[in-house]
Amino acid sequence: MAEKSAKPSIQVIERMMQLLDVLSQHTLPATLKQLATTTKLHPSTAHRILGVMVDNRLVDRIEPGMYRLGIRLVELGSLVKSRISVRQEALPQMQELHRALGETVNLSVRRDDEVVYIERTAEGNTMMRVVQIIGAHAPLHITAVVKIFLAAYTPQRIADYAARSGLTRYTDNTLTDPKTLAAELEEIRRRQYAFDNEEAERGVCCVGAGIRNDEGQIIAGLSVSAPTERFRKAWAEPVRQAAERISRAMGYRQA
Repeated sequence: MAEKSAKPSIQVIERMMQLLDVLSQHTLPATLKQLATTTKLHPSTAHRILGVMVDNRLVDRIEPGMYRLGIRLVELGSLVKSRISVRQEALPQMQELHRALGETVNLSVRRDDEVVYIERTAEGNTMMRVVQIIGAHAPLHITAVVKIFLAAYTPQRIADYAARSGLTRYTDNTLTDPKTLAAELEEIRRRQYAFDNEEAERGVCCVGAGIRNDEGQIIAGLSVSAPTERFRKAWAEPVRQAAERISRAMGYRQA
């Protein structure tokens, strides 16, 4: 009997979710008729369920027969957002990427004109592995993942950074010409990943992609580093896809 009684309750929850989904698609308050038609619910059923959601502040009744999403959803959304940790969401994807590629996987965040590495995944017994020490930092123009942050800047902010930093040279491959850097950043925006071709350290290459939050802002970078002889440009797509999965876990929804 308990299982049978649960089915109507589940159906009500499914109908509530249908109504919330439809309301989320309306920038203006929706009428009861619109909601019932779109969800294919009988108007009396839709009205009854909406009434319960109004009582619980999940939906606001603007005037008789007019509804919009309620303020409690904002409160719940803020609570969920505050409890999401990019490191927590990224670590399973980093471990999976490391198992697939067998190389060091790094997670970094931006701090002013640098990035700081906050997590890494690497086997302790891997010969000639590349490890970014947690807490280490790097300028925005010399590694793959830091270029991702720089590519999100406006042209003026990029020019300001170039003037401020002087685009310091670290190897013969470091991009020290503002025009060359600007052209590469434009390519990074298009393909959504970046390469470091021994620009930070001779003998080391890297590929990175950005992690976005629910507002579409890049809040972290995911990268894979390896000695040049082992590095493969084909890793770019798995890295980009892993960063995309982390972004979705952070609430990002691509337009």
